[in-house]
Amino acid sequence: MTTPKTIAVAMSGGVDSSTVAAMLRAEGHQVVGLTMQLWNQRRLAGHAGMPESVQGRCCSLDDVYDARRVAETIGIPYYVVNHEKRFERDVVRPFVEQYLSGRTPIPCSLCNNHLKFDQLLIVAQQIGADVLATGHYARVEFDPKVSRWLLKRPADRSKDQTYFLFGLTQEQLSRTLFPLGRMTKPEVRDLARQHGLALAEKPDSQEICFVPGGDYKNFLDAYLAEQGESFPETAGELVTSDGRVIGEHSGIHNFTVGQRKGLGVATGSPLYVLQIKGDTRQVVVGDQEQLYSKTLLTRKINLISSDELAHAMRVAVKIRHRHEAAAATIQQTGADEVLVAFDEPQRAITPGQAAVFYNGDIVVGGGWIS
Repeated sequence: MTTPKTIAVAMSGGVDSSTVAAMLRAEGHQVVGLTMQLWNQRRLAGHAGMPESVQGRCCSLDDVYDARRVAETIGIPYYVVNHEKRFERDVVRPFVEQYLSGRTPIPCSLCNNHLKFDQLLIVAQQIGADVLATGHYARVEFDPKVSRWLLKRPADRSKDQTYFLFGLTQEQLSRTLFPLGRMTKPEVRDLARQHGLALAEKPDSQEICFVPGGDYKNFLDAYLAEQGESFPETAGELVTSDGRVIGEHSGIHNFTVGQRKGLGVATGSPLYVLQIKGDTRQVVVGDQEQLYSKTLLTRKINLISSDELAHAMRVAVKIRHRHEAAAATIQQTGADEVLVAFDEPQRAITPGQAAVFYNGDIVVGGGWIS
């Protein structure tokens, strides 16, 4: 990238996006910093289990302060864009509804699809920026052979964020830069120090930005109470895979597939959650072996490396962010659904999570596990 451009940088207040802004500024580009204000971290303070102040998470007020300080240090214009209403509508509300229906959602992917690479790209265009750069660990390249933009895994596999980016469209990829795609995290911190950034040692945020302490059950209680909504009845039966009732549970939102602790029943051998039935409010439990499955169905598909799956394809598939991609065959079975057949059974396939398909380093696409 030699020709100077006007580049909007999505600044989250962390070391990665701050280093991206400093790098691009040093390369001679016209850089504009943008931070999305998405959620008031003190909004639910006072409700049970909701702390008064929150540290160390993406998009908090502290992060806005840190991002603004970086922008001043490197001498770039900086704006905060308020998208709280849209974030609540497209990320928080679906998160609540999915948990209450017995699914396990991924809010980071929804945020990327609906806000970071949708609304931020619109703002970037409005301020005259050619492209949007972010601190994600991923690579984007144009392949002239297939005339498509490709999403690829980064050099630092331990920081790979392509799992959360499977929903990006060709239009979005064509206007996105991932400058850290060929760097490792230690190299990024070194570069932050070289640019004199005060947050070079700032730890990474690990949690869902709007769920303090990672306790989503307290969050669900507090959010519904704030909305004036009564908590829906989600209690029901604990049943075995052959339909035998062995106990009661206090709510399907308390469980996720693969869970072992907190089932509230004692049997001779360990039991695990195999399935959560939102319609009947039953939680199906069984032994460890029953947790493994060779097939899954994905819906709401987004393909990146091609515009269709004309025939069956050999890929590696990730079913969770930290899952080691496993060999599988994928096949289109409907207008917007893909069947995944693994070579070896996979543990705890969880509805609500994403299945992302890889061909080597290339992200073929992905969909939501139904």
